[in-house]
Amino acid sequence: MNMHGHAARELLAFYAEAGVDATVGEAPIDRLSLTQINMPVAEPARESAPAAPARTAPAVARSGADGVAAPEAAVMAAREAARRAASLEELRAMLTGFEGCALRTTAKQLVFADGNPQARVMFVGEAPGREEDLEGLPFVGRSGKLLDRMMTAIGLNRTTAYIANIIPWRPPGNRTPTPQESQICLPFTLRQIELANPDILVCLGGPSAQTLLGVKEGIKRTRGKWFAFHTGTREIRAIATFHPAYLLRSPLEKRFAWRDFLAVKKALEP
Repeated sequence: MNMHGHAARELLAFYAEAGVDATVGEAPIDRLSLTQINMPVAEPARESAPAAPARTAPAVARSGADGVAAPEAAVMAAREAARRAASLEELRAMLTGFEGCALRTTAKQLVFADGNPQARVMFVGEAPGREEDLEGLPFVGRSGKLLDRMMTAIGLNRTTAYIANIIPWRPPGNRTPTPQESQICLPFTLRQIELANPDILVCLGGPSAQTLLGVKEGIKRTRGKWFAFHTGTREIRAIATFHPAYLLRSPLEKRFAWRDFLAVKKALEP
């Protein structure tokens, strides 16, 4: 294999590890080389041409060309659909048919939950990754294996815990979900927590804590603190801790996560 072929294979391997699994065009484009000379020059307006009437925004946001509803309409549709779900099975079915979030068009499948929905503790992360997208289950990659070990250390496993994410579809390339995507999916997550009705909610990572608990501070200031979370039917205890993916990058922080898990263990004691 020549040098160029070897470099190409290395580049493809890097893209695969980064989560890039789709292209957006047939030919590469060096957008950094584009200059103003390549941009079309607007023609000067002719005095004889009548001025076009100004258009007013429609009263109701229209769907885009891809069929995905505008964010405000999508959030309202999500709230209405989530309210109608009388069980976790119905909620999953509604999410499967929900078209208000564009992430469903790029993900391979819905990643709803794993574990025991009758468990006393529920873990909620941010969004699934590549492995989760392939298997249709949350936390099954490297970070999931670490979460399993952390749960085992306090006497839990996937038969005694319930695991989900705020976003049930994998963002392309494992990118960070946008605030709009989180807000669209949030009504389903809140209803999922309400239907599961755990005694303790564990937010894995800063985005989960900020979205579910309404905190503004970062995870380093938030972790280890107890919060009151209102499910809609009752108040439960909630705590935030580091996301397992962060702990893989920053192993020294595991000692703090261990303290948080010990606090969960103590809270579960009769």
